Amino acid sequence: MSGKHNHSDNTTAVHDTCSSCGGNDRKEEFNLKKELLILGLGVSIYAVALIFKLSFWEELSLYLLSYFIIARDIVWIAVRNIFRGRVFDENFLLTVATAGAFAIDKYPEAVAVMLFFKVGELFQDIALNRSRRSIKSLIGLRPDYANLKTDGETRKVSPDDVNVGDTVIVKPGEKVPLDGVILSGNSFVDTSALTGESVPRKLKPTDEILSGMINKTGLLSIRVTKKFSESTVSKILNLIENASSKKAPTEKFITKFARYYTPAVVFGAFILAVIPVMLYHIPALQPLFPHQETFSEWIYKALIFLVISCPCALVISIPLGFFGGIGASSKQGILIKGANFLEGMNNLHTVVWDKTGTLTKGVFHVTKIVLRNGFSKAEILESAAAAESHSNHPIAQSILESFAGKIEEKKIESYEEISGYGVKAKIEGRYVLVGNDKLLHRENVEHASCNVEGTVVHVVIDHKYAGYIIISDEVKEDARLAIQKLKDMGVKRQIMLTGDSEGVAKSISRKLGLEEYFAELLPQQKMEKVEELIKKKASQKDLIAFVGDGINDAPVLMRADIGIAMGALGSDAAIEAADIVLMTDEPSKIYGAVKVAKRTRRIVWQNIGFSLGVKGFFLIIAVLGMATMWEAIFADVGVALLAILNSTKILKVAK
Repeated sequence: MSGKHNHSDNTTAVHDTCSSCGGNDRKEEFNLKKELLILGLGVSIYAVALIFKLSFWEELSLYLLSYFIIARDIVWIAVRNIFRGRVFDENFLLTVATAGAFAIDKYPEAVAVMLFFKVGELFQDIALNRSRRSIKSLIGLRPDYANLKTDGETRKVSPDDVNVGDTVIVKPGEKVPLDGVILSGNSFVDTSALTGESVPRKLKPTDEILSGMINKTGLLSIRVTKKFSESTVSKILNLIENASSKKAPTEKFITKFARYYTPAVVFGAFILAVIPVMLYHIPALQPLFPHQETFSEWIYKALIFLVISCPCALVISIPLGFFGGIGASSKQGILIKGANFLEGMNNLHTVVWDKTGTLTKGVFHVTKIVLRNGFSKAEILESAAAAESHSNHPIAQSILESFAGKIEEKKIESYEEISGYGVKAKIEGRYVLVGNDKLLHRENVEHASCNVEGTVVHVVIDHKYAGYIIISDEVKEDARLAIQKLKDMGVKRQIMLTGDSEGVAKSISRKLGLEEYFAELLPQQKMEKVEELIKKKASQKDLIAFVGDGINDAPVLMRADIGIAMGALGSDAAIEAADIVLMTDEPSKIYGAVKVAKRTRRIVWQNIGFSLGVKGFFLIIAVLGMATMWEAIFADVGVALLAILNSTKILKVAK
């Protein structure tokens, strides 16, 4: 999985992965009408030459004219590639084969090869565009404008011109242009393009709203929280555009295979054209030949051999298959950053789960306050809220919500957040510690052990243990289903990592049906656990996935073979570091990604087996003299079309 996080790679169209098909020289978009007109002109001239009795030179002229109208770009690319050192590609094979056919007076066959190949190319482009549209439908997410509110007036501007803190107005039916917080208005929003979910979501003031959503009912006033370049829709588009640049191992194998296969078949065709004629003139070998075939007959067999051997079905349909798989996943709200990660989902051996925000909702509520050493409930809650007032951690936010009072900033004289432990603060001259059990051990504070369900936050005031706050989190509805489904699909181990207490970890694991967990881990210890799992892998093919959502999960997401981030509520750092992003924060989406990956691999290998099998059969009958150029056309263009049509089935994966 080396170099797996080079997310700055340039976009590579599917055709670009197929240099043997001249993909680098073809535009991503094609003008179907223009191509049909040019092809129609070529076919008309070809038909005149076929139907009417003409003189030799008139007939040859018409065949040549139709040939160059139909095959102009193929011949040009073949010639240009020769000068660039890329000799053995599909364009070269077809040009040599058809030029040879002209040389032995097989004019109709020569034009027919190029004609059917061009027709096949048109169907390939249509199939490719259909597959690409499944991904590029997300491009429709990009808003054309934003209604910027300034000085009591509203004017349309480019989303790029809106700054953080500005207010934008979104009318019913409009796309939300930038990420922000709703200032006023209630509405249902369509999130299907972002998450794949068809049910509209109801939003109200203070709720977060993401770019790419579509406002359905009410008028919304939104305070912008991110520039357009950093917004959700912009990041999604970047992920999608870069996805095709990361080849799967199967794609790399086929590319390498074509690099050696094509020169081999050219050499084989040369041997077929020359060697039998030479052998026939050796008296001792003449009994092996039932009759003497002319040199032109052996050349014709060699040309048929060349056309049949074109590897287009492989080098086009395989990347198209993976492209379709990424498109099918994106429709379900699963963004996969490369074909290598899609294929990797077939080899999942171990899934390592972060707990908070991944298996649980990350929505905490204070459920109980336990008092010690004469401190009051109000005293503990106020001290804890003041100490946690600068933290964005969900636990800190739950304490602040429970306190519900106003924190006076001037009372906080000092503040220090200790990663993985808690907070140390000085409030109105009193020293306050708020954190987990480890913080108390670190600061040598005597306290009673707490074996309760829920997260325990200890509070120390002026070096005296004041008591603890119990905070509970809810398990996500589909978390247990996700774990069971992955187990059914062959994932051998599933492990939960958490910084929470042993009691909480044990309780959550029991609810979810997890057999392994590690509790009370610091962020660096999560990394160490994943490193340990990677070192103990029985095989390099057994991949380890880590699923997380927080900023502190980013290093582990990068280190795992496959990093999977929660995209809706997850941190920007986690989403950036991950290889797969779940836009709905549903763990069960991982099962959906595995399902798409398995279907993609099955179809890709169907194409490989079918293409090689059919071509192998026709190559044998070509050598035996039982095939004509028409069979060769089917073995090349027909097989490629069938493989490509098979690849488009991936888009029909059900939710």
